[in-house]
Amino acid sequence: MCQGRQAFVLLANGTLLKGIFMKLRIRNCLVALTAAALLAHLPSTGRAEDLLITGAGATFPFPLYSKWFSDFQKADPTTKINYQSIGSGGGIRQLQEKTVDFGASDAPMTDEQMAKSPAPVVHLPMVLGAVVITYSLPDFNSDVKISPELLSDMFLGKITNWNDPRISSLNPTLKFPNKPLLIVHRSDGSGTTAIFTDYLAKVSPEWKEKVGSGAAVKWPTGLGGKGNEGVTGIIKQTPGAIGYTELTYALANQMPVASLKNQSGEFVKPSVESVTAAAAGSVKVIPEDFRVSITNSVGKGAYPISGFTYILVFQTMKNPKAQAFKKFLDWSMGEGQKSAPSLHYSPLPKELVAKVQKRIGELKAE
Repeated sequence: MCQGRQAFVLLANGTLLKGIFMKLRIRNCLVALTAAALLAHLPSTGRAEDLLITGAGATFPFPLYSKWFSDFQKADPTTKINYQSIGSGGGIRQLQEKTVDFGASDAPMTDEQMAKSPAPVVHLPMVLGAVVITYSLPDFNSDVKISPELLSDMFLGKITNWNDPRISSLNPTLKFPNKPLLIVHRSDGSGTTAIFTDYLAKVSPEWKEKVGSGAAVKWPTGLGGKGNEGVTGIIKQTPGAIGYTELTYALANQMPVASLKNQSGEFVKPSVESVTAAAAGSVKVIPEDFRVSITNSVGKGAYPISGFTYILVFQTMKNPKAQAFKKFLDWSMGEGQKSAPSLHYSPLPKELVAKVQKRIGELKAE
């Protein structure tokens, strides 16, 4: 003979279900059967079509990507994109190891990296950004002007104090403190570093010969921080420090940014407009694979340390993730571009958007 009573059970997925606890008398023993067991074969309340797409890489675009992935999930609730901000070098490595669905980098992969990749990789420029020079000088509220020669000598360790005559000569109306100048740079493999050192190698023969360019270099001087977040944090907490980071990180921390002298002889502050000006003259000469440098760009009003940030994806992806990610990429070229300026990133020129959309359409699914 069996007796039963109703009860409520909270399942692992958070669903509260009403079931029946049954008492069975077998050889004078009572065996309780839980409602969870009775209902174990019911369908899950989660959607079977929901997808998780994973990516990793550049810290440079992380504030924008965070917004994009959140906004896209609102537009398409069935797809979630999880992104780890670990640096461009880490993003490239994880893509090649196939531990993520896509990578992200502020610098194009090298020919050597492309050759070692387990499958053909496509570079898709997403937006443009500025690598800025930011510094910490308490009780000093003026904007500093820096020339290419001065900047390279700072990072070569030739200028060690803020009252150096070469700094004052470019800023004759400002009185700089007698304070040691500490260089702060990235300690991890970084696309931001690649853009920055690419610029220094173009404007300084000595830098090109002694240090060179790339995502990781042997720094002549200074203190290293991990990610744009790490560099920004060290500078902000260290009076006299100066270093490079992405524009959004400096502005978010209410830190000053220097005006840099461009090829036209203008001292230009980083902004959406000055980065767009840097890209404008490069659109016609961008190669088919989009791997290009636009630092030290010629043009009026161009900010000299500007660059693209890329999403890296294999030419062929597996369905259903392939179709879902292509949908996101198409979205990024439309709605995504519209929201970029709100976080101080520059949208791609319209001519380039059309080329990127064509390349997205050529991605294959299997």
